[in-house]
Amino acid sequence: MHKKLIYVIIPVFFVFISCSNKYNDNNRYVKISTSKGEIIVKLYNETPKHTNNFIKLSEENFFDGLIFHRVIKDFVIQGGDPETRNAKPNVLYGEKDAGYLLEPEIIDTIIHKRGVIAMAREGDDVNPNKLSSSSQFYIVVGKTYTNDQLDELQKNLNKKLRDKIEKKLYDSLLTESNISNTDYLTSITKKVKLLTDSIFNANKIIFSDKQRKTYTTIGGVPHLDGNYTVFGEVVEGFDVVKKISEVETDNNDRPLKDIKFTILVIK
Repeated sequence: MHKKLIYVIIPVFFVFISCSNKYNDNNRYVKISTSKGEIIVKLYNETPKHTNNFIKLSEENFFDGLIFHRVIKDFVIQGGDPETRNAKPNVLYGEKDAGYLLEPEIIDTIIHKRGVIAMAREGDDVNPNKLSSSSQFYIVVGKTYTNDQLDELQKNLNKKLRDKIEKKLYDSLLTESNISNTDYLTSITKKVKLLTDSIFNANKIIFSDKQRKTYTTIGGVPHLDGNYTVFGEVVEGFDVVKKISEVETDNNDRPLKDIKFTILVIK
């Protein structure tokens, strides 16, 4: 009886020692187990709200039995909707989370390179403060870019940004009562142009040297930078992420065969 107990304890002890030696920094680590294999994720200390929340939910077994409900090749794999624990066939998921939102922790130097993990969120129209979902996360697959492609992407992003600023200004200044006033419209047009130029120039998107080096070598999803909180990265098992990203999906980007996962805190 005692010998059997010792035999059980010793392997567990050595596994613990092995993990401790392997991940001997001061970061937290989790293991995402899937039918395609295991993924080890290091969580960043620079994003304590998101890291601590992810650890808390993992320790509560919140994620266990959920599925990756959104999978897009060369983009991301996404999971964390609690309603997918008993997912029904041909149903679109992705609306639910743990019941609260997180303040953003968006850091300019932490970008959407291949393999990072970030929290999903609702769009700016209903969520201008970029609050994160409490449980829905995504892992970046992405792709590599040439500098010319980054130039074109930067140009397109800036056009969208400028159009968005201009529309927001017009929406705030025009009403049903003055929209038909020609003189007012003329004066407002000039005012909006000046304000748009000022706001746009202060917020213009310019890919840094770090971004360009990363996206032309490692790859990722550059257009998400500055809009979502990245709070960790895959350190082992990116091949598993890649396999998941390549499965066959339906028109809603849900895998035809559900891929369930569990998350265990390992450090």
